[in-house]
Amino acid sequence: MTQNVAAIILAAGEGKRMMSSLAKTTHRIAGIPIVAHVARAAIGAEAERIVVVVGKDADQVIAACGPGAEFVVQAERLGTGHACQQAEQLLGNYEGVVLVLCGDAPLITERTLKKMLTEHNNTGSVATVLTAFPRETRGLGRISRDASGAFKEIVEEKDADETELAIREINAGFYCFNSQALFEALRHIDNNNAQSEYMLTDVLALLTTNGRVCTVITEDFSETIGVNDRVWLSKAEEAMQARIREKLMWAGVTILSPSSTYIESDVAIAKDTVIYPGSVLRGSTHIGEGCEIGPHAILQNATIGAKTTVINSVISDSRVGEHCNIGPFAHLRPENSIGDYVRVGNFVEVKKSQIGARSKIKHLSYVGDAIVGRDVNMGAGTIVVNHDGVNKHQTIILDNAFIGCNSNLVAPVTIGESAVVAAGSTITKDVPAFSLGVGRARQENKEGWVHRRGVRP
Repeated sequence: MTQNVAAIILAAGEGKRMMSSLAKTTHRIAGIPIVAHVARAAIGAEAERIVVVVGKDADQVIAACGPGAEFVVQAERLGTGHACQQAEQLLGNYEGVVLVLCGDAPLITERTLKKMLTEHNNTGSVATVLTAFPRETRGLGRISRDASGAFKEIVEEKDADETELAIREINAGFYCFNSQALFEALRHIDNNNAQSEYMLTDVLALLTTNGRVCTVITEDFSETIGVNDRVWLSKAEEAMQARIREKLMWAGVTILSPSSTYIESDVAIAKDTVIYPGSVLRGSTHIGEGCEIGPHAILQNATIGAKTTVINSVISDSRVGEHCNIGPFAHLRPENSIGDYVRVGNFVEVKKSQIGARSKIKHLSYVGDAIVGRDVNMGAGTIVVNHDGVNKHQTIILDNAFIGCNSNLVAPVTIGESAVVAAGSTITKDVPAFSLGVGRARQENKEGWVHRRGVRP
């Protein structure tokens, strides 16, 4: 942009209709707080300063915005104009353009804000208003124009007469102003209206006497959806999910059943990956090229290498390499690093462990706090006993080791390179390299025992 840009985000509303102990703008859409979506759009539109107006639940909103924003408190909620007045203490000397944004409208895009800023600069306007032509205008302020079609004022529905109520063009609630013109006009508004509030829209009528006020029509009215209750929260989520999925599909990702797939905002998926129905992809999950995810996979902050398959499994805060097979019904808990070509099969749980390339844990096993080398085979029912009731201990299994079925490895213990643990063993001591570890009672057969005891005829 040719001018300096700042943004004021109005986020002081209590949101009583949400029926929640959380502040309205801290509820999440696609994994991100509502107010943070708005801040991201402003940053994307090259706003160098973000000032958030907060109210009763200030601490919650401040935490939701994350680093980089500045905050002012609107102690009394006396209207949108009054809220903007609070920002003057931080931006009163700012020279540039100020975006004023609704903190409860998570679908606004940087593209639309850039369009507003471009029109504002190109026309030399003192203010620019985002407008729309929705199917339903009830409850929305109308755009009043003069005989030449130029912007005249915004008329709130409670203050509108029958002629004004018939207007189809509405105020979408997003603005941009020359900073000094905004704060000067805010000093001259009053609360002489049906709401008895100091309205930001009154600033626009004042500015028409000092310069041009232009309008920009939004291409997608859903961008302006404000979340005031749980119904609109669900509608905004639905719209955001559709946007996320469509963007991924245009980028080469196959989503077989979009309506049954949930993907959060910060998820990244490379081309030629297929997402099967019922999958939930959350947080900062990154999925490589050519993967198959699902059905019914839940990934949270997971990194998945190329050509890996994850079926009916849960992966949290872990890295999985390339060409791996995970599941069905596997659970990778946080802090795992899984090497390439690894197989983690059905009913296997892995926690805080490193698994080397080409190793296999295919059935009914638990591996916790372990370092497992390359080309290790862990038989069905292998349990790494990592907890003594007080502390966690580490198990080390070196390259090419073979762990027989139904074995317990009681940590701390090391299984050497190419060592073998006999099936059914409980191992409490280190097994040297190239050795066989056996930790079970010797089998003894007592012939005729059944008949002597009279257990069977």
